[in-house]
Amino acid sequence: MVSLVVISIIGVVVGFVVAGIVWAVREDSKDEKKEKVMPVLVQRQVAEKEANKQKILKFLENKEKIVNNDVEKLLGVSNATAERYLGELEKEGVLKQVGDIGQGVYYTKT
Repeated sequence: MVSLVVISIIGVVVGFVVAGIVWAVREDSKDEKKEKVMPVLVQRQVAEKEANKQKILKFLENKEKIVNNDVEKLLGVSNATAERYLGELEKEGVLKQVGDIGQGVYYTKT
């Protein structure tokens, strides 16, 4: 009787160990897939950002200035995203901000 209990306990322990190993292998596989997918997503986002910044510069070929609302409409992005694009182009030295804050702010090509 005692040996049956001991064998049962060992069986349960072995079952948990095997289940843990299987779970760990599956999680590692998921991590590997994420590592493969993430760089592709990041590359796509970087390419999209650069394309959007080029659209802003193309827009400025026919205009003297651009405002945040122009970027929002042109790209279909949020106010914050439009501000980020304009800020990045300013930091890159491509645009110059005129005005400090509010609706009077606009950007011109440098």
